[in-house]
Amino acid sequence: MQYVDGFIVPVPKKKLAAYRALARRAGKIWREYGALEYRECVAEDVKHGKLTSFPQSVKLKPQETVVFSWIIYKSRKQRDRINAKVMKDPRLADMMDTKTLPFDGKRLIYGGFEMMLKF
Repeated sequence: MQYVDGFIVPVPKKKLAAYRALARRAGKIWREYGALEYRECVAEDVKHGKLTSFPQSVKLKPQETVVFSWIIYKSRKQRDRINAKVMKDPRLADMMDTKTLPFDGKRLIYGGFEMMLKF
């Protein structure tokens, strides 16, 4: 069964274009190394909840928006192999410097998931 890395990221609205450029570059590299899909989605109908919500999960600040992203791999093994190559790729060296990222990496939420259903 396929494997998915999922991300929820708070992005300042004024830095959304910079985030998109970084994501476009990253997506090409992930796909080059074998990821099956790379998706980036910006919040459009995301409300603050009473108990939980996407905005609450990243402690969303005024003038920020939520980006929901995922990468699909053939398997966990493939994901680990691909991510090891991506992390060493010099084309993404600026992604490793949290001071230059167009978002607050301390509030990024991510995790790996086994795909349970696919239609």
